Amino acid sequence: MTFLQQAALLSRSAATLKVAASRPAVRSAAQLQLRSLATVADTVFPANKAAPKPVYNAPYHFDSEGKPKAVPAALKLKSGQVFAGTSFGAQQSTFGEAVFTTSLVGYPESMTDPSYRGQILVFTQPLIGNYGVPSQEKDQFGLLKYFESNKIQCQGIVVNDYATEYSHWTAVESLGEWCAREGIPAISGVDTRAIVHLLRDNGSTLAKLDIGNEALEHQAVADFPNPNERNLVAEASTKEIYELNPMGDVKIALIDCGVKENILRCLVARGAAVTVFPWNHDFNQVLDQYDGLFISNGPGDPRAAMTTVKNLATAFQRPNVKPIFGICMGNQLMGMAAGMDVYKLQFGNRGHNQPAVNQQNGRCSITSQNHGYALMDASLSDSTSSLASKGWEKYFVNANDGSNEGIRHKTLPFSSVQFHPEAKGGPQDTEYLFDDFLNLARAEKVKNASKPFFVPATEPVVGKPVEVVV
Repeated sequence: MTFLQQAALLSRSAATLKVAASRPAVRSAAQLQLRSLATVADTVFPANKAAPKPVYNAPYHFDSEGKPKAVPAALKLKSGQVFAGTSFGAQQSTFGEAVFTTSLVGYPESMTDPSYRGQILVFTQPLIGNYGVPSQEKDQFGLLKYFESNKIQCQGIVVNDYATEYSHWTAVESLGEWCAREGIPAISGVDTRAIVHLLRDNGSTLAKLDIGNEALEHQAVADFPNPNERNLVAEASTKEIYELNPMGDVKIALIDCGVKENILRCLVARGAAVTVFPWNHDFNQVLDQYDGLFISNGPGDPRAAMTTVKNLATAFQRPNVKPIFGICMGNQLMGMAAGMDVYKLQFGNRGHNQPAVNQQNGRCSITSQNHGYALMDASLSDSTSSLASKGWEKYFVNANDGSNEGIRHKTLPFSSVQFHPEAKGGPQDTEYLFDDFLNLARAEKVKNASKPFFVPATEPVVGKPVEVVV
């Protein structure tokens, strides 16, 4: 190697070392910038300044010396089991029906879903709260962008590991702060796998979420009130009639049994003008003013909404039928109006991974579900049954447990599904069902538009005798 080659090699080596030495600094600066943008509780602070005092989100309270301390909590099942943990929500106890969800994401949507009203929600996803809670921002239709209603609907929540530090660009507060602000108790540090095994093997059970120093005392709970004995539909439904997107090209009457915001969004975003009615409103009195009828989801036992069932039975018999579509409880109410009964599932179907098979084409869709009751649809398999002879048939069937996932009429524009096609926070495989329903409603509008609104009376010609042909 010549002298010039050796010099060039040494020069390149020195340049390489210089670049390599500079890379960690560049990478470190990029990391610090990302952390300052994404992490809520950042430990990096400017030089020569004291570190900020730590901010303790719920579940922390403070002792007499100002030190944070955990508040005991316990989930007590009616079947006798007790699960001890730590509170991270409101410091008050509550009762409800313990149910579990297999959803991996979407806890803000699940907790604000009116279908969870009266229930203590157990999350099978171990880590909950890691992306905080978003704001109450609304979209162009005046609907909440990140929630399914304007408040937490479940009675309480149970998680394995609560993330005290959250990280998300839409977050404005922690999950614990949100629960505490809305008066919802929450517990972490429990074995949710064991709880789910109990609920799967023995069925959903009543429970108490006990908060405070006395929570761990072995005291038997005297009574477990059953929320399903209340009319939860009436509690969740709107009390007043209101309109959304009034300039839409097709008019839909929606019966609110506990409707989710994203159901409303899926309708108005497709151009529909939606009028929302309370669950017990007699929509048959005004149905001629609309192009379609929609029955929403809702909480609890569908047999508490028999007024809606009777109104639907009347709508099925109208000479001028309107397209009718139902979701979740809407499926159960339409089935009951047709003549079917309902039963309570052992532990319900709640999550974003439920397979539903379309009986018309054999296709299986992954769906989002949240229900504890189902239709008894065995009679629809018998072609000689009265329901089958009236034209009703199965629409979708759950591939896991064989339970009903929807019904439809063979000749009339009536159909419903047990799952949630809108699936905010979940799969959107079946969102096309909104298009199918609105296409029927638009066809109904075109049909009615071709009819005259009134028929003018024919005036007789004065002085001309009327000829009678014998």
